[in-house]
Amino acid sequence: MGDEKKPKSTGVWPTVKPFVNGGASGMLATCVIQPIDMIKVRIQLGQGSAGQVTKTMLKEEGVGAFYKGLSAGLLRQATYTTARLGSFKILTNKAIEANDGKPLPLYQKALCGLTAGAIGASVGSPADLALIRMQADATLPVAQRRNYKNAFHALYRIVSDEGVLALWKGAGPTVVRAMALNMGMLASYDQSVEFFKDSVGLGEASTVLAASSVSGFFAAACSLPFDYVKTQIQKMQPDAQGKYPYTGSLDCALKTLKAGGPFKFYTGFPVYCVRIAPHVMMTWIFLNQVQKFEKSIGL
Repeated sequence: MGDEKKPKSTGVWPTVKPFVNGGASGMLATCVIQPIDMIKVRIQLGQGSAGQVTKTMLKEEGVGAFYKGLSAGLLRQATYTTARLGSFKILTNKAIEANDGKPLPLYQKALCGLTAGAIGASVGSPADLALIRMQADATLPVAQRRNYKNAFHALYRIVSDEGVLALWKGAGPTVVRAMALNMGMLASYDQSVEFFKDSVGLGEASTVLAASSVSGFFAAACSLPFDYVKTQIQKMQPDAQGKYPYTGSLDCALKTLKAGGPFKFYTGFPVYCVRIAPHVMMTWIFLNQVQKFEKSIGL
């Protein structure tokens, strides 16, 4: 992701460009990935394998069920991905400047990814909560369903029923998951680009495809355990006595480990990996094309 040295641009656009490009690419990818993400959530909620979940959803809820929560997914990208990719670009540029324009070592890329992930997750946590609840709603008994109409209705209801701070319910595991995901995704992508381009000699398109596949795998492997805990925390409901099944993310992790062992955290990994990798690939390809277009018109 290193850029050639050129005179610094001035004005608002150079500052906001990384954020706009990041958010737009994430939203575009989400429109395609949403059905796979929905299946992943249903698997984590214990509704069976990918094939079983798909058949049940088609039979009982129709094709539209795969896009339930799309508005929340788009809102999440408009906040989370805008913040994380924009922050990552700014952080890496600053680090490269401090490094006299030389490529960053892996540990510095990882630190930039961790920081960008934390920033993005903090901003995008409310939309992420709305998305998880909308996707899980159909799995609840009718009397317990929240029946959110869209992302903004979900946010309004959460604030009205549970208070403003409830928008960040599960924010702890969300932030940790985002830090793990971005460390795996961003650092491995940069390293893979250098390897496939310089060592293997692949062309630009092949390099982006191969590097984003590697990036997607490491993003999934690093983040799924945290994603699993986050999903359980965000969708939990109190019992008849008003008691929640978990007191927090650590309690959820310990109970999960005791009940199912470490591999329980990787429930739905193949589908999760299939979801992450294409999203990462489309994001990088989109950004690559936008950057080419910007250069062609002198931005």
